[in-house]
Amino acid sequence: MIKFWSYQTEYKNNRKKILKSIDSTIKKGSIFFGRQLRVFEKNFIKQNEGNYGAAVGSGTDALIIALKLFGVQKGDEIITVSNTAIPTISAIINVGGKPKFVDIGSDYLIDANKIEKLINKKTKVIIPVHLYGQSCDMDKINKIAKKYNLKVIEDAAQSFGGSIGNQKVGSFGDVAATSFYPAKPLGCYGDGGAIFTNDSQLADKCRAIRIHGTSSDKYNSEFIGLNGRLDTIQAAVLLEKLTIFDDELKLRNQVSKTYKKYFNNSQYIPKNYHSAHALFSVTVGSYKKREQLVRKLNKNSIPNVVYYKYPIHLMKGFEYLGYNEGDFPVSEHLSQTIVSLPMHPYLSSIDIEEIVQGLNSKEI
Repeated sequence: MIKFWSYQTEYKNNRKKILKSIDSTIKKGSIFFGRQLRVFEKNFIKQNEGNYGAAVGSGTDALIIALKLFGVQKGDEIITVSNTAIPTISAIINVGGKPKFVDIGSDYLIDANKIEKLINKKTKVIIPVHLYGQSCDMDKINKIAKKYNLKVIEDAAQSFGGSIGNQKVGSFGDVAATSFYPAKPLGCYGDGGAIFTNDSQLADKCRAIRIHGTSSDKYNSEFIGLNGRLDTIQAAVLLEKLTIFDDELKLRNQVSKTYKKYFNNSQYIPKNYHSAHALFSVTVGSYKKREQLVRKLNKNSIPNVVYYKYPIHLMKGFEYLGYNEGDFPVSEHLSQTIVSLPMHPYLSSIDIEEIVQGLNSKEI
């Protein structure tokens, strides 16, 4: 049976190593800040070719901590997109900031050409969201940020392992936040996340914020933080999974290439950009066609998911931000016409052929 996503094959192949690492953690009584966490932090920073970083409790924690690093508070405006997962926006609101939305381009990512017109005296940070494994146009975004002296926080929750040329996603901005939620390209068996930066002082502050604002003395808070630590058991899992991460990225890339033999309406990947292939998504012409396609997928037992089916600005919980239907037409159209097909490293070409046969790709 084809699965949309599953860790079972990966776990079966690496079960002994993962269990041994977890067992070692528990036996040593180092549930928090044990050796595996320290080694994992060192290794994932090296994997991302960065200088500093901190493992945290979730991707949401990573975003909140990143915003706290730059003192975002009530009244500060953060430029980002409505076509994103809820945590991107809830993190901004959690620290008192106000999200200011930019529409997306044909690549499903923030339209960098529309950022500058939103900048004013209240603007403090730009958060480009690297979605579906693909990177935003960081060259343009960084030039704008430098021009107006703004900070850049990369939301790399879906793109750890991706790159532009030889430079890894997560190393372009002042800080990057990623997620180790199980379904991500690098996922643990619970919640987890990380922050990357090339600034040692920011990294030190990250580590303090994740433990209630404490650094040298854990009983003496130096500033307001949160409980944002990654437990050592999850680090132990990630430490072993990191050893096969490059191989899994290659497998994901191969799955994407096989899909593209049949589908030509997936996310556009520019030359010299390398996706982490967190998802494989296709678009159809209208909401009605998408509904017809989903019904056919379900009828033929082909797993599928519609991610971001409601842009943030149209969600009831964010009505108070004052946006209306029609404000971001590209984001709204995408939310009504996109659907994601099964994607994971262990999806075979036979599986994909079965999906195609059950779907008749000419319809989309």
